[in-house]
Amino acid sequence: MEKSCPADDVNFGNESSRPLRCGATMTSDRSHCNQIPKAYIRPLSERPRLDEVALSDDISLIDLTDLNGPNRQLAIHQIQRACQEDGFFHVINHGVPDTDVNTMLAVATEFFTMPTEFREQFYSEDPSSVVRLSTSFNVHKENVCNWRYYLRHHCYPLEKYIDAWPSRPHAYREVVGKYCREVRALVIQLLAAISESLGLEPHFLDKALGNHAQHMAINYYPRCPNPELTFGLPAHSDPNALTVLLQGHVSGLQVLRNGRWCAVQPIPNAFVVNLGDQLEVLSNGIYKSAIHRAVVNCSEARISVPTFYCPSPDAVIQPAPGLITCDNPARYRKFTYEEYYEKFWSKDLVEKTCLNSFTTDGLDANTTAPDDK
Repeated sequence: MEKSCPADDVNFGNESSRPLRCGATMTSDRSHCNQIPKAYIRPLSERPRLDEVALSDDISLIDLTDLNGPNRQLAIHQIQRACQEDGFFHVINHGVPDTDVNTMLAVATEFFTMPTEFREQFYSEDPSSVVRLSTSFNVHKENVCNWRYYLRHHCYPLEKYIDAWPSRPHAYREVVGKYCREVRALVIQLLAAISESLGLEPHFLDKALGNHAQHMAINYYPRCPNPELTFGLPAHSDPNALTVLLQGHVSGLQVLRNGRWCAVQPIPNAFVVNLGDQLEVLSNGIYKSAIHRAVVNCSEARISVPTFYCPSPDAVIQPAPGLITCDNPARYRKFTYEEYYEKFWSKDLVEKTCLNSFTTDGLDANTTAPDDK
């Protein structure tokens, strides 16, 4: 029998107050519900099957202190192995102060306690909006809604976008702006290390991303009365180059390892780093773009803060020439990031990746998922 438990105080409302089309504006109804509305219930074949998820305690944990000392080559080797085998890893001693991580989580949580009327001014169905509040991936494609809210905005160059960000909570722009600068510095360090791990010049990936772009999201997953029936976010790979995730203390991230879903437990003061589609292409398929998903629970709301580091729209993405050989010919064609990004947002998450639309003839992307679609 499917269990149910009380919904969170901030919930998606009852079915009559929320249109079935995904992504409709948030209801102000704060009533509790004992089961999720039908619009959020996945078909049986698409449900998360939570009892089959593995608990992984062997996910790579890389101490970035080693990148700046005599153990640099050890850290480079650890990054290489994690990128080849999984496409994701944890990092500690990453240079973002614990106080800034904690204030980022605090202001993220506080944003979702702001009055509904304030938050709804940022609602948009346009994925290209520089600031966007929504619950949906693609409102025009999805048949089943996701159990989450999110605020997404651009953040590099910071001075170009910061004035469009929410002015409340009072410290939002100051706290988030500082956090964005610190995470960008971390990403630049990681790009150099990943380049080296591929046998490329340290600045190769930095240059390949053109003028760079950076987006971030604040995901809020309310408590869910029937977590086994829905997703916070279904399986997908990220379209960007590199994602740095601040998890908070509540578990919910799951990644695909060797054909099986594995829970990634939060580690205090650590980030999860996962490779996006652009790094799979630039590495000519040597490294994996990680397929992952977010599940929900009935006990506690969850906050996560992913930073998406991207090529600039005009950057031309193609496999690194030094990684194309007779044994490993070019797996992907040349394209601009703008072309890829438009393709990504034009689909829904029934397709877990759109890499296959950019492979050379006769080759498939190496990112596969179990038959849960």
